[in-house]
Amino acid sequence: MHEFSLNFLRCVRCGSKLELDVFKKETEIEEGILECKKCTLCFPIIQKIPIIWDDFSKYISERMMLGGKLYNSISHDKMKKFLKHSLSNSKRNTDDRTTLEERWSKIYQNSQKSKFYSIIKNELDAIPKSKLVLEYGCSIGILSSFLADSNRNVFGIDRSFSAISIAKKTQKDNLDYFVADLMSDVFGKTKFDLILALNILELVEPKDLLQHISKQILKGDFVISDPYDFDRGKNSVKTPLDEFALRTSLEELGFTITAKTKKPSYLTWNLKLNPRTTLNYKVDLIIAKK
Repeated sequence: MHEFSLNFLRCVRCGSKLELDVFKKETEIEEGILECKKCTLCFPIIQKIPIIWDDFSKYISERMMLGGKLYNSISHDKMKKFLKHSLSNSKRNTDDRTTLEERWSKIYQNSQKSKFYSIIKNELDAIPKSKLVLEYGCSIGILSSFLADSNRNVFGIDRSFSAISIAKKTQKDNLDYFVADLMSDVFGKTKFDLILALNILELVEPKDLLQHISKQILKGDFVISDPYDFDRGKNSVKTPLDEFALRTSLEELGFTITAKTKKPSYLTWNLKLNPRTTLNYKVDLIIAKK
């Protein structure tokens, strides 16, 4: 984690500023704890990655394999004590997400040359440069890293530690990543000039996410895309949106949709699942402004 990020981070439980206890630092903070003095909630920084989760034990309980890997990677006694305590409070979940998240991280790595990303990059180049950018569901950081080359400060959040670990391998002084829930107030009341949310509406209730993001943009741009693939069995969102309902919802929140993206689009997004299998999506892109 870069030290400048501390200026933007807030406690996701009470909204207070966080204090930093550094255990290991070189060019970045590699190991440490972010602590809220008001509600005493602590967030670990492990392998340069802050995990800003309201209940860290719950996060680890769904990823016990990851928990073991993290414990073996840390060096400071205080961090070992924190992680051991968190692991002991974790209720073992039969559906460990570690392997699944690692698999999808590799899929995104193998799919970086999909035409979808080059199209999005061209669209982003046409947007005015921003002081503060946030990408929701940044995964391995393909677009966050691209944006950091031409914008002042860029943040990416994702719930997958595996994906963020890959993203962190591309280090830039103005770019930082956080493991966090998409609906948590990681940055408190901070306003952003540009926000991205690409292909993540099946992970969280769409209308809730749109309202959450709308509060973070007073004046700026919002780039959102989705293939509207909501059929996830028991994990499906309760209120999915199609391409028309999404546009209506954005306009109700005060966004103006650019003329170019007023009509639904069908951008090709290819995901290479393995050498013999490719998942082909047709993705709708919307660029909206306030």
